[in-house]
Amino acid sequence: MSRHARTALEVDQLRKTGLDPVGDRPWGTHICLFYETVQDLYDVHADYFAAGLASGEFCIWALSDPIDQENAIEALRKSVPDFEKYLRDGQIEFVPGYQWYLRGDEFDPQRITGGWHAKLDEALARGFEGMRVSGNAFWFETDLWTAFREYEAELDRSLAGRSMIVLCTYSLAASRAVDVLDVARMHNFSIAKRDGRWDFLETPELAEAKREIARLNGAIDILSNPFPGSRHLTHREQIVLAQVVKGASSKEAARNLNISPRTVEFHRKNIMRKLGARNVIDLLRIVLGGSRSDQHSMSTSGEP
Repeated sequence: MSRHARTALEVDQLRKTGLDPVGDRPWGTHICLFYETVQDLYDVHADYFAAGLASGEFCIWALSDPIDQENAIEALRKSVPDFEKYLRDGQIEFVPGYQWYLRGDEFDPQRITGGWHAKLDEALARGFEGMRVSGNAFWFETDLWTAFREYEAELDRSLAGRSMIVLCTYSLAASRAVDVLDVARMHNFSIAKRDGRWDFLETPELAEAKREIARLNGAIDILSNPFPGSRHLTHREQIVLAQVVKGASSKEAARNLNISPRTVEFHRKNIMRKLGARNVIDLLRIVLGGSRSDQHSMSTSGEP
């Protein structure tokens, strides 16, 4: 089945990420991991790819230092049930990171995202549920950091509506504080594994969103209750939805969230598509009516 033939429900289906701090998330999720040790990197990928392989997804690991293909396969072989079968069936692929991201020492964000999309189309044509990707950042030691930031932003935009989950991994030892902030802003989730321990990193965007939501004059009560389709919204979409409920224009929402009006419109269209709303009035009816009807259903059923 081609990507364009897939229904919105299929694209919005929650997937098991295998990562405890992240949990189950919809397609299009873009995750950032900062790791401290090589063993942390092995452990995370064992859980991440095990969840994807068991769910019928095609998996790709773009490898670079400190891990090569031989060690990656050996680590997954020890940790992932039935890994030999998945490898034999071609459900997981390993690609050299330098060759995948750089072509003739040229870093082209659109070429790279286009390559991921082509891999996804191939995976869907082969009958897989979607595609799960991981790539390790080696750009801290090069002069490509600016271009790579553009790539991460381009990749984040391109994941909307696609049956992909992407994990980008970064060495804490090679990361400056400013790099951590830049990277965190370009992902849905930023997490860290340090010597076997998980940490959840709150991005400046998320922190600002929480402060903004706290000023919503009742909107926080609405959005904290379930409504039809609410579980399919990403945290960014929930932030924008809070602004819509508040009555903010695209320009006002963009100013409040420190993003562009075009980005606000992009998220609003995705929200309306996921919730099946024809217009903003219909969107408010779904959110307000769904919240109230869920509360009424719980009260009449005797649930606490």
